[in-house]
Amino acid sequence: MAANNNTNRGVVTRMFGVALIILGVLDSMLAWRGGLAISDLYVVLVATGIFLYFIGVLQRRSKS
Repeated sequence: MAANNNTNRGVVTRMFGVALIILGVLDSMLAWRGGLAISDLYVVLVATGIFLYFIGVLQRRSKS
């Protein structure tokens, strides 16, 4: 059972990061399509998502 736990490490963090990336990109595309300026919030969402994704990758690679 312990071997199965190592394969699932970091999944929630990576999925949350991907969700933030998708949300930030979609929001920025909708704002751009609507003729609005792209807010810094969208850039922060994408950057946070990328950061969380890589944290999840590092969690998966680390072995306890």
